[in-house]
Amino acid sequence: MINKFYKIINNKYYKFFRFIFFLRYLFGLFLASIVLFLLVPSFFNYEKKSEVLKDYLFKNYDFKISKYEKLEYKFYPFPNFEFKNAVVNLDSSSIELNIKKLKVYPKLINIYNFKNFQFNKIVLKSGNIALEILDFKILIKKILTQKNKLLLDDLKIKINNNTQLLASLENIKFSNFGNSKNTVRGNIFDKEFKVELNDNVNNINFKLIKSGINIDINFNKDNNNNFINGELKSKILNTKLKFNFNYGENKLNIYNSFFRSKNLSFKNNSLITLKPFLDSSAKFEIEDINIKIFNKLKKDKVLISKNILKKINTKIEVNFNEKKYSRSFIDKLNLKFDLAYGRLNYSKIFSFSENIFQCRGNLNLIEEYPLLFFDCSVNSNNKRNILKKFNIYKKKDNKIFNLDVKGNLSILNKKINFKEISLNENYKASNEDLSYFKEKFESILFDEGFLEIFNSKKIKEFILETS
Repeated sequence: MINKFYKIINNKYYKFFRFIFFLRYLFGLFLASIVLFLLVPSFFNYEKKSEVLKDYLFKNYDFKISKYEKLEYKFYPFPNFEFKNAVVNLDSSSIELNIKKLKVYPKLINIYNFKNFQFNKIVLKSGNIALEILDFKILIKKILTQKNKLLLDDLKIKINNNTQLLASLENIKFSNFGNSKNTVRGNIFDKEFKVELNDNVNNINFKLIKSGINIDINFNKDNNNNFINGELKSKILNTKLKFNFNYGENKLNIYNSFFRSKNLSFKNNSLITLKPFLDSSAKFEIEDINIKIFNKLKKDKVLISKNILKKINTKIEVNFNEKKYSRSFIDKLNLKFDLAYGRLNYSKIFSFSENIFQCRGNLNLIEEYPLLFFDCSVNSNNKRNILKKFNIYKKKDNKIFNLDVKGNLSILNKKINFKEISLNENYKASNEDLSYFKEKFESILFDEGFLEIFNSKKIKEFILETS
């Protein structure tokens, strides 16, 4: 049966199968020719041709190779010329990139012939760069506006401000072509991030992977080199922030800002001046707040950053108006802070049930044990209204109540010193009274920490104990 089958094949399809077997030799010869075509240049010395490659990179990418260790031809996985340990300067800037492997992928015909040299793409692999924050903008612009094919693989960028490290970007990957076009991936603060850009770079989407942080930035089309404006939207877990911005002449203006979270929502306008000195001003309109969030505030952490506090100059105003039908303790609030060279001046005015509380003073945040100096007063036409706020009821106690208190307190040591205490026009505390109030204040209000001073239950206990 098998012999009969072979006879049929040999008689009817002999010529066809002979042609097929002939093709295998032709295919083998063609494959061998391609391998030789790609492999033979590995034995050439391309150092003499390096100037052609360097000139081409300079003309097409503004990348100037100032020095390199070695130039080699690699045929796998695709033919390319590789500069090893190259130092690349961006034209018209002081930015210097140190690249372990700079690969130029030429057209196949240019492997042997460098006349009319053309290429497909270049790859910068395993590099690092350290630059100032202003140079970072130049680098980004150079890369994002590059029209020729460019791929960055495993780039490390250190961003400094006057040689002080601000941020370190690790394992940066970027391509302006292919499936990952205009997508930047990498790590910052040991967290993986992803940035997606549109073709015109008018829209930027930033995601910090597995952290719930998502930021969208939309730039207006009429932006120019001197002014940049647009809109930012961000979502961090259950917190949302949205604002418009305008940047120009070393000033950043933030307006139409709205912040919303579970415990806090506010509107804000801010102006930040970057040069010649860092200076800022901001105004906040609080719409809703849960005062329990202050219990999570770590005051010690704030006070530790003394070197940073010395460099901050800012003026802040905070306003709050109680919403109708809300149960807020405060009806209206106005806070003003003026921080310069670590010294904080403040003023506070708030009202509750037609009673006015005012306080002003200062605090030197860079001292080892900061002292908060205060000069406060409470003014009321009806003392009973004040006591009601703390669930203290006295039928006949509806007299005018004008209280003035001066002194200072140590936030870290939980100590207070009263300088003066006076009530209406007929009482001024003696030294013995001041010592008594100090003792009760520290044992009742100041026994747990600064923020517990404003605990209504503790205030009630203090009032009952000292009245």
